[in-house]
Amino acid sequence: MTKIFDASEEFASTALAGFCQIYPSHVRLVSNGVVRATTVPKGKVSVVVGGGSGHYPAFAGYVGPGLADAAVAGDVFASPSTAAIARVCRHADNGGGIVVGFGNYAGDVLNFGVAAERLRAEGIDVRIVAVTDDVASAPAETHALRRGIAGDLIVFKIAGAAAEAGLPLDEVERIARLANDRTVSFGVAFAGCTLPGAKEPLFTVPKGRMALGLGIHGEPGINEQDVATATDLAALLTGKLLAERPEGCDRVAAVLNGLGSTKYEELFVLWTAVQEKLKAAGLDLVDPQAGEFVTSLDMQGCSLTLTWLDDELERYWSAPCDAPAFRMGRTIPADLRTDTVVDEEVTPTIPVASEASRKVARCISELFVDIAAMLKKEEAELGRIDAVAGDGDHGQGMRRGSDAAARAISAAVEAGAGAQTALALAGDAWADRAGGTSGAIWGLLLRSWSNALTDVDAPDDKAIADGARLALDGVTHLGRARLGDKTLVDALVPFVEALSGEATAGRPLARAWKTAAGAAQDAAKATSVLTPRLGRARPLAERSIGHPDAGAVSLAMVAAVVSDFIGRSR
Repeated sequence: MTKIFDASEEFASTALAGFCQIYPSHVRLVSNGVVRATTVPKGKVSVVVGGGSGHYPAFAGYVGPGLADAAVAGDVFASPSTAAIARVCRHADNGGGIVVGFGNYAGDVLNFGVAAERLRAEGIDVRIVAVTDDVASAPAETHALRRGIAGDLIVFKIAGAAAEAGLPLDEVERIARLANDRTVSFGVAFAGCTLPGAKEPLFTVPKGRMALGLGIHGEPGINEQDVATATDLAALLTGKLLAERPEGCDRVAAVLNGLGSTKYEELFVLWTAVQEKLKAAGLDLVDPQAGEFVTSLDMQGCSLTLTWLDDELERYWSAPCDAPAFRMGRTIPADLRTDTVVDEEVTPTIPVASEASRKVARCISELFVDIAAMLKKEEAELGRIDAVAGDGDHGQGMRRGSDAAARAISAAVEAGAGAQTALALAGDAWADRAGGTSGAIWGLLLRSWSNALTDVDAPDDKAIADGARLALDGVTHLGRARLGDKTLVDALVPFVEALSGEATAGRPLARAWKTAAGAAQDAAKATSVLTPRLGRARPLAERSIGHPDAGAVSLAMVAAVVSDFIGRSR
């Protein structure tokens, strides 16, 4: 259990601050992340990595010469927000473009993707590499659907070395993708992990058993078996990975990774058996590593990662690097930066708005107070639903996001914002505070919806219905979810179709919204029979059957609150 903290909600940010105090010659603290403390040549490609906290040394421990230029940190097991990613990338930009790397999780894909779009619009060339090494999460023929676990280290190390060597952006991206395509991992757990402030672990493993194919965000394994000897465990781990050995490959990078509560001595014992299996398979081991590289708080367990090397990948895997938690080869000479980090929050611009639109903004502000109150009340229930096949943080994220949105709208209204600006700022605040998948989705949903409103006129019923359609389009375009994937979209589609249909038929907004909210509620319940095809629940599809999707349920809850509010207001 994670025991040392003051306030659980400040665990990640406080840990990051302490890390920077310990390693001032390597990193400098910025909001939601760290940047390299040493100078780099102008025009060098920047490698920015990131994800949720709770995985140290991933990701801040990888920042330094020969590896990453910056790392973005979300809350524990939650993707960093779009705003946080964009902010850290701007700090890290050296003028040569940016390669961003992260594990292939829905929230990270969404937030890094939206941030990349924003940065490209600002003139910064950003390339995205999502690490997909976990063989337990998808078969070889759908490698791109796999989640990222300890393969992060090797992919980021190779990308960082290519950037340090002065290669152009296209080449750094190509090499990073090649490394990812040739990297595979498999892990086991003997005990689950416990979030700061939580009383119980996210999952438990029966005594004498081990979970196979676990995730690094507290997701349970896909199967269980009796605890094995080191020799048998090595055979299990190597067997899973050797099954995907490319023809003709005889060199491999190997990383034996502890997940947080496994002793280094245990890893060393296991390594002797792993090395024996790999050598018996005719493989030459190139700079093998054993230790903690991508952890899961206090989870007890380990994973094995192999990267099938060619001459190019071997050169960059073995190249020198000097990061707080990972060093290879000779020291890379680098001077400390002497400039001051300017990390101020940008105050949003509030356009001039009409009184009619400001009145609507005030109504929206009152509505979000109700939404935030409801989601605070339902936090535990939404967390319980999410924990069936996820990490149980959905309720927490929805509570944080809605509270931040309510405060952002209130501040915007005080500054004279109209309806469009107020709702857009609510979306940004929700995404930034909630983080993770749900934060990114609700940020997109609200900002997209705001495009149907204006700061000049009060919206009519058609504009509100049109906004729902824009919200759906925004979520499906960047979120990639479709009807039947067992996500929020399964409730959002029926909601939008019902609202649009009622509006087209000329029904009053109160009646139209009530009908749409009912459709969302029915659809959310119906997700119980669906098999998840996206997100962290996908590898645990069987556990999810019989339980509704937390994102669909929370959307239906919000729709019901809005329905009640409209009914009282009209």
